[in-house]
Formats: sequence, C-alpha cells, structure tokens
Amino acid sequence: MGDQKKRQGSIQRTTKETDINLNLVIDGSGQTEIDSGVPFLDHMLTLFGVHGFFDLSLRATGDTEVDDHHTVEDIGICLGQVFSEALKDKGGIARYGLCYLPMDETLVRVVVDISNRPYLHYDAMVSDQKLGTFDTALAQEFMRAFAQHAGVTLHIDLIHGSNSHHIIEAVFKGLARAMNQATVKLDGLTGTLSSKGLL
Repeated sequence: MGDQKKRQGSIQRTTKETDINLNLVIDGSGQTEIDSGVPFLDHMLTLFGVHGFFDLSLRATGDTEVDDHHTVEDIGICLGQVFSEALKDKGGIARYGLCYLPMDETLVRVVVDISNRPYLHYDAMVSDQKLGTFDTALAQEFMRAFAQHAGVTLHIDLIHGSNSHHIIEAVFKGLARAMNQATVKLDGLTGTLSSKGLL
C-alpha cells in the first residue's frame, strides 16, 4: 500500500486557552511522538497509538497553570476531528469495534460504533481524584470530546477493578483496539455499512 492510500488527518487548533497540532495516520504502525503538556495524558496517548497501530504526533500547549481541563478536552476534540477527517465518508470500514481489555485486576469493556451519531456512555469511575497531578475526572471529559467530534457512539464500562491508573489505562488501550477494529477496511465493501446507505 502506497502512502497516498493511507488514511490520515491533521489539525491545528488555536484558542485563547490552547494551541494544538495533531497528526494521525490510521493505517500506521503505532509510532508516536506526544507532548501535550500533561504528562499523564502523554502516557495515555502513547498507549493509544501503540495499541491501535495508529501513527500519532501531538504538540500542545495550554493554560495548565489554571488546570489541565482545557488542554485535555481540546486534545480530545482534535483527535476526534482528525479521525473524522481521515475516515471521510466512512465507506468500506467495519464500523463496529469491541474490546475487553484486562490490566492486572482490572477489566474494561469498550464498544464503538462509527455511526455519525455522537454518544458517550461512561461507567469507569475511579476512587482517586488525582494520579500525580492529573485530575482523573478529565478521562471522561476527553472521551466525551472525542466521541462528539469523531461522530462515534462510545460505550465504556468498568467490569471490575480497583487501581485508578490501571482503570484509566485500560480505557485508553481499549478505545485504541476498538477503534482499530472499527476502522478496518472490509474486502468487498465499497460504500458505508448501513442499510440506509449513508451514515
């Protein structure tokens, strides 16, 4: 497959709160270069790229002196938008993805439908408010922004688990694997996988 056939997208988004440059190659090999200004999110997005086999580069600055909220949410927006850009009319893809992701004592289920109907169900709450300097509530905010701007229906459930780091890490890895599965090109499918003929 030549580079011209790779599905990819890029975005530069600048607001009064954040400045983000993000590039995504769906048909990649898990190469990442991440600098979000939020170390825990760097770790999560590196895992996302590696386990989804997505090439992902990100450079972001934000008003982290206030808190990490704007940066994390805006990166979720941008990642969703580049997936939408890279998938164009969503023709030829499997559309659905499912991953049960174990991490030690934790088991998370992530289910995705690249439906053009944004929706997030998130039931993977953690007991710790902070992991290092990261506000754990921002994991859900990231997923909400991603689902809204990628145009995906996204269901995330914690089956069991207790370690907050393991739970959030399993969520990001599970999203990566589910998105990888949902974006696979199906042999013989030229249009969208929908009885309506359009997503």
